[in-house]
Amino acid sequence: MDKEFVKKIFKSHEACPKCPSPEIVVSFFRDLLGTLFPDFASFEFTTEKEFELHFEKLKLDLEQILFRSPYHKEEDAVRVAEAFFDNLPAVYQKIDEDILAMYEGDPAAKSTNEVIRTYPGFYAISAYRIAHELLKLNVKVIPRIITEHAHGLTGIDINPGATIGKHFCIDHGTGVVIGETCIIGDRVKIYQGVTLGALSVNKEDAQKKRHPTIEDNVVIYAGATILGGETVIGKNSVIGGNVWLTKSVPENSKIYYQARMHNKDTDETDLVVFKSN
Repeated sequence: MDKEFVKKIFKSHEACPKCPSPEIVVSFFRDLLGTLFPDFASFEFTTEKEFELHFEKLKLDLEQILFRSPYHKEEDAVRVAEAFFDNLPAVYQKIDEDILAMYEGDPAAKSTNEVIRTYPGFYAISAYRIAHELLKLNVKVIPRIITEHAHGLTGIDINPGATIGKHFCIDHGTGVVIGETCIIGDRVKIYQGVTLGALSVNKEDAQKKRHPTIEDNVVIYAGATILGGETVIGKNSVIGGNVWLTKSVPENSKIYYQARMHNKDTDETDLVVFKSN
């Protein structure tokens, strides 16, 4: 093998001698999720003390992951791990509300236990909630590892930088994309194939708001695409399946495609209808 090539690759290992592998990060996430929700757990506890010690171990695991990251000093790792676990009750409360939203929003769901055990939306949203909390503490790369792990398993791509309110529901979920600067309000429901994306992919726009704002109580049906940082979907609106939007719509709107008879003279088959309640 070419010696210069070997030397080049070795230098990259020298530059990151202790980087935590994605497998280690994912293992922490799955252990944490199983600790928070016993329906997802792969272990059992016999005493409360044993459970407390398990929480302490998880905190130490996070400290080690952060310490091994090239972006954090040892004292930062301890501080961030403490802050993350201090904020964990609030994160748990949000995920618990998301579970309820998915249960209430799907007639096929027989129990919240079923949502936890089987729904891809639960896994993807939980990964986002935990990753977003780490991102708020200025943790680099690790939040993206967590959400990309969930993306690979569920087909749901939620950037940890997105801002998502309470009682969030993703039904079915495959193909959902939620961009980094997206803002989503409370009690929003999204179906499969929805894209909340950017109009621009220029690198110089990285610090700008590139993704849409979805206000409270909005439902977005399968296959809809909503693009642009200035695009706002007003509260209490319904976005129909396969709708393509790059402009804002007012509150209490219904937006959908209405099929009509094919006109051979104009070659038109569909009509976009904007309708306010």
